[in-house]
Order: sequence, then structure tokens, then C-alpha cells
Amino acid sequence: MADQHKVIIRNASILDPAAGQLLPDRTITVEGADIVEVAESAAPLRTDDARVVDARGRVVMPGLIDGHVHVLAYTANLPAAAEQSPFYVAARASQILRGMLDRGFTTVRDAAGADYGLADAVREGYFVGPRVMFGGKALSQTGGHGDGRHRGREMLDEAYCAPSHCRIVDGVDAVRKAVRDEIRRGAEHIKLMLGGGVASPTDRIDSTQFSVDEIRAAVEEATAANRYVMGHAYTTRAVNRGLAAGVRSIEHGNLIDESSVALFRQHEAFYVPTLATYAALAEEGPAAGLPPESFRKVFEVLDAGLHALELAHQGGVKIVYGTDLLGDMHYRQLTEFALRAQVQPPADILRSATTTAAELLGMAGRIGTIAPGAAADLLVVDGNPLDDVTVLTKPDDALRLIMHGGRVHKNTLDS
Repeated sequence: MADQHKVIIRNASILDPAAGQLLPDRTITVEGADIVEVAESAAPLRTDDARVVDARGRVVMPGLIDGHVHVLAYTANLPAAAEQSPFYVAARASQILRGMLDRGFTTVRDAAGADYGLADAVREGYFVGPRVMFGGKALSQTGGHGDGRHRGREMLDEAYCAPSHCRIVDGVDAVRKAVRDEIRRGAEHIKLMLGGGVASPTDRIDSTQFSVDEIRAAVEEATAANRYVMGHAYTTRAVNRGLAAGVRSIEHGNLIDESSVALFRQHEAFYVPTLATYAALAEEGPAAGLPPESFRKVFEVLDAGLHALELAHQGGVKIVYGTDLLGDMHYRQLTEFALRAQVQPPADILRSATTTAAELLGMAGRIGTIAPGAAADLLVVDGNPLDDVTVLTKPDDALRLIMHGGRVHKNTLDS
């Protein structure tokens, strides 16, 4: 089916993720990039010159949102990727982006590396992929999670055009300047490395990074520009320091405890677990380029992630879908649904990948929902994700139509 200025999807069972229920016998009218009407199918149908698509009672749901991706990470060896030509990295990123849209993700939040050029390339149609909410380069202290230098290396190439994921900054003034510079370049969020990580060669996972004053400076600058800070952290200590200083979303958080849950609620912050990446790294990390010193650290956080998610879910924390996959492991993006289903009901997982994610991105009502005025990001699904969320893990069979911003990316309804 070619793109149409006006598309009508009739006989749809609309999945309302906010309510966690299906609305049967609905008709959705799309004009251009937006949904303009949602009505009961019994209402008169004004087809005009529209293309009419019959969903035949199938579930129609909002496009999925992944709140933590790395579209430049064509290899798990991030320091090596930073040495590559940006043209080569962009070419690899274009294939990663297409794969994400094939899996039903119509919006993604890049968690370090993507910039305005890549986001514009997708928006203008030069790359096929989901809408990219980018933050530019993440900020790391010297020796922190974003410092990819080996212990024996002294030089640091600060060329901004290099396809690295991070920039190294130390001190309150340097942090302020870096945040202002990323915002000048169009960043929609700022990422801080608040503690150690897996894919970095020299830091410990149980370390805290950046002083509290540095964290507060970043939050202050982001807030002044109506942006927010997302924070990479694993341990209770690193997470709680970030939340207390005003960080809006915490990524990973595998080692949190009940005190963190209380702070999430107190500050109305968001939690973005990324369970898929640990299972993937444990099985495929070395083959995907993960260095040995990083591979050893995977197992410090692997088993704790599900317990942390369960704590946050039971404590009423706002949880967002995220995957954090690297290298050849991007194909596992939908496995996060199955992993979370071990401790969360389907409706809550679906909200994490739609309405809650939209709230975090500042796009509530625009994405993650099917309503007039929302972007026409739509999936027609064989099966009911509210009964079994894992139907979404089989996109080749389950996703019969993928529409992004009114453009049809896939349609097998007529076959």
C-alpha cells in the first residue's frame, strides 16, 4: 500500500494503554502525519479519496517507544567505534534504525551518541527508522563510564565530529559549559554518567561519579532550558545521589533497594531498566566485540536486574521500556517484553513502552496513544498483547501493519 494523504483504518480494536483495555469496533482517520479522528465504526464513513484499510477486528495499538537505545553502537566495543569514520558509523546506524522500525518502534530515545544530523536524516526521510530523540554526547568525568581510554593511554581526542558516545568534563564550570553546548546543538536531554558501567575499561560498577555539585549544575542548566537529565547508575548510592540532585530518569539501576524506590516517588522520577542487554551480553558479548574486562563486569549486574524491576513495580515507580543493546545484539530489542513479563502484568509493560515513555519524553498526547492530534504511529497486531505481551516479540508474524507519522512502512493486511 503506497502512502496516502488520507488513510482510514476501520473495524479496529484499539488498544488504550493508559486504561489497559481494548475499544472494539473503532475507525481511525489519518491525514498526513496525524490522527484526526477516532470514532465508533457505526458512525457514517466519509471515505472521499482516502485509502480504506480493514483491520478485521485486529488490535490496533500505538507505535512502541524504546527509552534507551544506542543507534550508533554497531559494535559492543564502544572505544573502537569512536575511532571509526563518522560516515561509516552513520551507514551502520541507518541499518540499526531500520531494524527498530521493523520491530514496531516508532520513537526511540538515544542514550548517547546520536546528534541533530542523524535525527534530521530520519525526519526528512533519508534514513528509514523511528523518530529519534537525541541527547548528543553523554557527559563523563575523567576515568568514568564514558572514558574509553585504556589505562596506558594519555591522549584524549576531543574532536566533536568523532563518533564517540561521550565527552569528558571535570568540575562545575566545565559541566555547565558542556550542558549548554549540548543544548545549543539541539539536545532534548542530557545524560550524566553517575556511576561505573559495564562497557568502560577502567571504572568499577560500584563507584559513584561526578560530585553532587557537578550533578546539580547539570540539572540546573538543563532545567533552565526546559530539558532534563538522565543518569546512568547501578548502585543504590549512585542512584540516590542522582535522584536527590534532580535527575529525572535513572537508567539501569540493577542494584537499587527500597530507599531508591522512595526517592523515585518523592521526586516523580522515571526508572528505565534495560534487562535485555545483560542477557544479550552474557550470551553474545565477546562475539559482538565486548572487551574481556567489560565482559567480566556483566555478571555483577545480570541477576539483580529483575529484582530491581520488581521492587520498582511494586513500589509504584514510573517505569519506562528500555533495552540498551549494542552491536549485533539489536535484534533482541523485543526480548525486553518477555523478560519483564516474569514480574509485571502485560498492561503495565505496554504502558512503559507507550504512555509512560511519552510522558518522560515530554510528548504525552502526541505519541504512545491513539487519539485526535496524536502522531499517526500505529501497529496492527495479530493477537492481543493485553493477554500475552510476548506476541510482540514475533514481529514478522504479529505486526501486520506498521505506520510511522502517517507513512506506511509495512502492510501485509492485503496479502
